[in-house]
Amino acid sequence: MAAKEGQAQLRQSGGICYQLTRRRVKNLNLRVRPDGTVAVSIPLRASVRQADAFVLARRDWILEAVQRQQRRAARPLPDRALALEHFTALSRQVFPAFAGVLGGRMPVIKVRAMTSRWGVCNPVRGQITFALALYNEPAAAQEYVVVHEFCHFLVPNHSPAFWAQVERLLPDWKARRALLREE
Repeated sequence: MAAKEGQAQLRQSGGICYQLTRRRVKNLNLRVRPDGTVAVSIPLRASVRQADAFVLARRDWILEAVQRQQRRAARPLPDRALALEHFTALSRQVFPAFAGVLGGRMPVIKVRAMTSRWGVCNPVRGQITFALALYNEPAAAQEYVVVHEFCHFLVPNHSPAFWAQVERLLPDWKARRALLREE
């Protein structure tokens, strides 16, 4: 029996156990959650066979992503005060390039446990929040995230203009970003 919209169904394909959900989406979507579980959402009219084939076609990527999430979960999060001090210091190094657009005011830096993002910029509040887990990533990757978030004060979206700003400050940003996906 097919699952109704929003109702999860456990399935297996190619040795991968996953949670299938039908949603009002255009494409099949795949996510490996922080706990290592796999979730797939499919359009209402898509078949479970399509979902199974989708998972099977991405089997190697899924297995690597699950291992990556398990390794990350095994590393303890740093002390919040230590991480805040660290990311504030990194932000102070980047701030001069953005002082003009920020009216000379350093943004408020925060840290918190986040599961799906490395950082979040809120230009209206003049605030950047970094994921505690980012502290455990390589220094070059941390610098990339700091610059990335600061660039949102210039361009609030991920348009080509935004990526041009990131590249202007960090020509090797793609290699740095890739470090976040390797672990």
